[in-house]
Amino acid sequence: MHLCLFEDDHAAALFPLSRTRAAYDLRLGRRTLLETARDAFGRPPTLLHARPLLRAVTRAENGFETPEHLPGGTDVLFLNGRLIAESGDALEAIREAIRAGEARAFLANERGQTALAAAFVPRGAAADLPPGPLAQEALTPAVFAQLPETTLPDAPLVSRLPDLLDALGPALERDFAAHPGGLDICERSGANLQDGARLVEGERVFVGEGATVRPGAVVSAADGPVYVGEDATIMENAVVRGPAYVGPRCEVKPQAHVEASALGFWCKVGGEVEGTIFQSLSNKAHGGFVGDSYLGRWCNLGAGTITSNLKNDYGEISLWNGQSEEVEESGRQFAGLFMGDHAKCGIGTGFNTGTVVDVFANRPLTEAQRRVLEAIAEGRPTNAAAR
Repeated sequence: MHLCLFEDDHAAALFPLSRTRAAYDLRLGRRTLLETARDAFGRPPTLLHARPLLRAVTRAENGFETPEHLPGGTDVLFLNGRLIAESGDALEAIREAIRAGEARAFLANERGQTALAAAFVPRGAAADLPPGPLAQEALTPAVFAQLPETTLPDAPLVSRLPDLLDALGPALERDFAAHPGGLDICERSGANLQDGARLVEGERVFVGEGATVRPGAVVSAADGPVYVGEDATIMENAVVRGPAYVGPRCEVKPQAHVEASALGFWCKVGGEVEGTIFQSLSNKAHGGFVGDSYLGRWCNLGAGTITSNLKNDYGEISLWNGQSEEVEESGRQFAGLFMGDHAKCGIGTGFNTGTVVDVFANRPLTEAQRRVLEAIAEGRPTNAAAR
């Protein structure tokens, strides 16, 4: 059987994060949606469907083909890239169709609309599909209209940006349980736990080969497991509280506080980070607070950047939706910043609750900040310059 992760016509609801990547390449915790799906079905041979603009970069990112035609002589499981492949009735129904060899389309009710969650197409049923389904911009229920249908009432689809934050905690727990695969997690072969470093409930802390935990650092799994990836560094007096994922080559700076967050590979993080996902290759290397946020790839936050994640009236936070192009209620009391790839901000930036920053955005200095920097350069007092 081949597994084919596909994009449907709702990818824009996850802009700006999905503007530069297929929806299934978004990070949930340690793993992306794609990696979670492959693990759920035993890591079978995998094909990828993506929007035409993204096919080349998606192929390069994952190492899987993005063909326009299905391979002959094999069963194919089509899985919506926005589906969280977690244990439950939805996943079991899909597996049962595979075991029975039964062609079937699986639909989901998504905010009042019908979405395609999955479709199993045995090799003999491929002729019932329209020609070249993988060449289409998006796969929708119409593509599989000839197949018998089953509605999955509880299919967990990532429908909007806040859903990624809602999925973070369960994903971190699920990813930790899925990882060891027979490895004694307390061995920490090749890790460098220096004198004065402390692991709290160390049996739930994984420290990868080449990783370093320096003196005074505390890695605590008291409230959830912690995974520290290969060649990562937890510096002096930093605190990492689980559930948390610190990816390969990440640097958690001295006195940083990271809690309930997932940092993709090669990120630099200082200050306070809570309930936040860094896709990868992004930096918040200085002080400041980032909470209940999602940063894409190659983002950079200037020193002292702060995100507000709670309104003054404690009310529900609104967020821009890239598909409807309207501001909508998020269903969350806590939501901070959603920043697309290659976006950057200057020193001392403050983001309001529920801020959405598109790809390649670059926030200029305010007039007051410009006057302060000029005063510093000229040796003048800064208190008057800021007025």
